[in-house]
Amino acid sequence: MNKQELVDAVAAKTGASKAATGEVIDAVIGAISGAVKKGDTVQLIGFGAFSTGTRAARVGRNPATGAEIQIAAAKTVKFTAGKAFKDAVNGR
Repeated sequence: MNKQELVDAVAAKTGASKAATGEVIDAVIGAISGAVKKGDTVQLIGFGAFSTGTRAARVGRNPATGAEIQIAAAKTVKFTAGKAFKDAVNGR
């Protein structure tokens, strides 16, 4: 499912217009992105939690030449699925 299909599905379920639904989905994504960018955790009970993690600096290899390269440390985004979401996916 892509973003437009999500907008269509939510609009059909709620009876709201696709334009209004698209704006709401954009606002939700923006709010989650902004909070995680600041380092906060966004926890949606029953669905999951978005948070930041870290990836340490490491040595990698250039696949074309085999030369070692330094890969810098980076922040990552983590999603941990909630129990209700896991149970729904597993058919429980």
